[in-house]
Amino acid sequence: MKIALIALLAGLLFGAGLALGGMTNPAKVVGFLDVSGRWDPSLAFVMGSALLVTFPVFAWVRRAGRPLLAERFQLPTKRDLDPQLLAGAALFGIGWGIAGLCPGPAIANLAAGSPEVLLFVVTMVAGMWLRDRTAAITG
Repeated sequence: MKIALIALLAGLLFGAGLALGGMTNPAKVVGFLDVSGRWDPSLAFVMGSALLVTFPVFAWVRRAGRPLLAERFQLPTKRDLDPQLLAGAALFGIGWGIAGLCPGPAIANLAAGSPEVLLFVVTMVAGMWLRDRTAAITG
C-alpha cells in the first residue's frame, strides 16, 4: 500500500509539473515543434529544467545500493538501436507533432474532459495493445 501511495503522489506531482509547464497544451507543444514557422521556445526551458533535476538524480541512482522501497533499481539495460526502437521513436515523434500530445501529458489532460484528448488516449491504448499482440505473434 505504501508503494501505491508513493506512486500516486509521484504521478500527481508529474501531472502537475506537466500542466504548470504547459506540456498539456497541444497548441503550445505544436508551437514548440514548429521550428520553421512561429516557433515558441518556452518548452525548451521546461525540458532543460527537467534535465537539471534528472542528471543529478541518475548520478545518485548509479551510486546508491538499492532504492528505499524495492529490492533493486529498474534501469534499462538495452543499449543498441534496433529497427523497432527507431520505428517506434519515429511514430512517437510524428504523433507528437500531429496531436501536440504524448502519453504523459495526454493522461494528465484527461482531467480537462476534452473529447479530442479522450480519443487520443483511447487510440494510444489501442495502439499499445495492438503492438503487444503483434509482438507476441511475431516473436
